[in-house]
Amino acid sequence: MNFSTKMIAAGALAALMAGVSLPQNALALDQKQKDEFGAFIKEYLLANPEIMLEVQEALATKQRAKQQEVAEGAISQNKKAIFNSQYDMVLGNPDGDVTVVEFYDYNCGYCKRALTDMEDILAKDKNVRFVLKELPILGPDSLAAHKVSAAFRLVAPEKYGEFHRTLLGSEDRATEETAIAVAGKLGVTEKQLRAKMEKEPHDAAVREAYTLANDLGITGTPSYVIGNEAVFGAVGAEEISTKVANMRSCGKTAC
Repeated sequence: MNFSTKMIAAGALAALMAGVSLPQNALALDQKQKDEFGAFIKEYLLANPEIMLEVQEALATKQRAKQQEVAEGAISQNKKAIFNSQYDMVLGNPDGDVTVVEFYDYNCGYCKRALTDMEDILAKDKNVRFVLKELPILGPDSLAAHKVSAAFRLVAPEKYGEFHRTLLGSEDRATEETAIAVAGKLGVTEKQLRAKMEKEPHDAAVREAYTLANDLGITGTPSYVIGNEAVFGAVGAEEISTKVANMRSCGKTAC
């Protein structure tokens, strides 16, 4: 490979790593130059494989930035549905100065572990408003458990926090049957639940949650919304609390 071709290959490699278009002269290579070009890139990457890790991280950073950009737009356009939906339950301080919205599924293992994060935040911060938004995405059992949960909230809203903690904190799979059993232990009968489920099936609640998740770019649970940021995954109480503190300090999750 002559010096000129090496320079073209090096420039093209740099462009590829930066995620931009190839130089025009690289696109005009003849077949021999293209073969040399490919051999040069292969040789360089084999000698410097750590570059691929840098590329992977750069790509992930770019994707996260794009994801947040989309989420910010969705939050701005759907504030009422996200923070003050008629279908959701609020724990903590209903008049709190910062709201944390959690999307969860009763059969999500990460959500079960994240339950302690919520409890820790609410125990230490008496001025957080914690919104519970059910997103039943893990199959028919999750959807059935959600329908029981929605009915329970309407029948006995004052006991919903305990119902939520018990069902989500259980090691058993959440189903219609297990959700009804939890409700029974809290004094709400199956007859009451089924009557409410028939009268107010809450299909609109599920549709709203699915639509919001799609708009926000949420593909798994738990996911959170704090201020103008969507937080994906079980990030832990410390990170959520830091974002809450930042909201108080500068009005953003990152100051």
